[in-house]
Amino acid sequence: MIASTSSRTFTRSLLGCSSCASPRRTLLPPLPHLAISSTRLAIGGPHQSRSSSSSGPAGMPTVATSSLLSTTREAALHTHGLRWRDDESIHPPTKDPDGNIVPGSVPTFVEPSAEDLISVDQGGRETKKMNLYQAVRDAMAITLSKDSSSVVFGEDVNFGGVFRCTMGLADEFGKPLIRALRAPPGSERVFNTPLTEQGIAGFGIGLATMGKTAVAEIQFADYIFPAFDQIVNEAAKYRFRSGDQYNVGSLTFRSREPLSSRDACGDDGADYYFARLGYPSACMAVGHGGLYHSQSPEAYFLQAAGLKVVIPRSPIQAKGLLLSAIRDPNPVIFFEPKILYRSCVEQVPVSDYQLPLSSAEILQEGSDLTIVSYGPPLYTIEGALHLLANPSEDIQSLVPRDLRGLKVELIDLRTIMPYDIETVVNSVNKTGRCIVVHEAGKMGGVGSELAAEIQQRCFLKLEAPVQRVTGWDTPFGMIYEKMYLPDQVRVVSHVSRSEG
Repeated sequence: MIASTSSRTFTRSLLGCSSCASPRRTLLPPLPHLAISSTRLAIGGPHQSRSSSSSGPAGMPTVATSSLLSTTREAALHTHGLRWRDDESIHPPTKDPDGNIVPGSVPTFVEPSAEDLISVDQGGRETKKMNLYQAVRDAMAITLSKDSSSVVFGEDVNFGGVFRCTMGLADEFGKPLIRALRAPPGSERVFNTPLTEQGIAGFGIGLATMGKTAVAEIQFADYIFPAFDQIVNEAAKYRFRSGDQYNVGSLTFRSREPLSSRDACGDDGADYYFARLGYPSACMAVGHGGLYHSQSPEAYFLQAAGLKVVIPRSPIQAKGLLLSAIRDPNPVIFFEPKILYRSCVEQVPVSDYQLPLSSAEILQEGSDLTIVSYGPPLYTIEGALHLLANPSEDIQSLVPRDLRGLKVELIDLRTIMPYDIETVVNSVNKTGRCIVVHEAGKMGGVGSELAAEIQQRCFLKLEAPVQRVTGWDTPFGMIYEKMYLPDQVRVVSHVSRSEG
């Protein structure tokens, strides 16, 4: 076990004292109520190039080179087949004399070249390079093409949405609002809504009860709170209070979580989807989100019986899980990590496919320690394990040799409500140790519930207390995001404690 003094030295060595001594660190005021070493301010700090994407600090892998993805070529991030023509200098939208954007003049999708379009996976399926937001769009396009009752709506979705997840869908499957009055009934299936989240949720519930497949977008996870009553008291309970005469199983809420570790995942957040009645929303800290775009509220919905909550980690997962969410007989919230929208790239099957909900995935097998997480923190964990297994020369003496050969079992929950407790329990019974990692705060979080279940079901097998690596229980502004997010150093520290 690393002693407390060694831990501090270990942390400083990871950060590089000489570079961390930059005067810019003094610009950060002290964070009240949190006794955190000032060295943590430097993690992924100003001295690290924001444009660097090949590796994180100390050679840690980033999302682009992660072994958790089926495709790990960094060059894939720069192929034109992955780009939208959303640069106004290249494809500016047309505006009328009043300054309003003319429908149909917004940026369009750039068709990939033949070399980017087709590939074949091990199962013989045709695949295509996609980042996460394109995989999300592909899932919605498949739904709109196969289900004539499906609709996609939310703030600004008509021109592609703030993250381009609905780019081109209005042109392909809907009619712009101005032309809708002259369009045949039912032809407008992708459309904008007023800036009212409770209205978006309520409208989706109404559509779903009438048999429509509704995919409703909540722009950011932080904006989902005004819709809380509609989602928790109406959508979640509709089947039960009607004696199963009605349900909103065709409702999916897509939403984005803003928080995510920059050194591991980039600078963006995540989205939430509700199956069949869908509310998409961005979630998790992505960087520069501030107070109102950097929350991870998934735990608020853990007590809303009747809902399902899903958070994907990659493009393949996002497409398959979203299609399952949309077709699930229960309302689903689908949180999309914003940070992964463009930093995650895989060869995604072109065909229609589904991945099971409420089924965790073992990403790496091991016998010494179980680590459970979901979404972007999985890449932070991967970086921490890489650091333990292959410490750089300047820190080799600080990493105990018995930790370098540690066999860790890494589990992606994928669905956090209801989560796959059996997979977790079987793993912990085998390893005897467990760490839960997530970006949301510790109090009342997913980790709290998992720790309680593990303690109850695995008590006689546990060799160490269940540990949690989470965000801090405090509001925070933009300048504190680096301190708030779980990072590789904290993961390494908790691994050391668990194995001590």
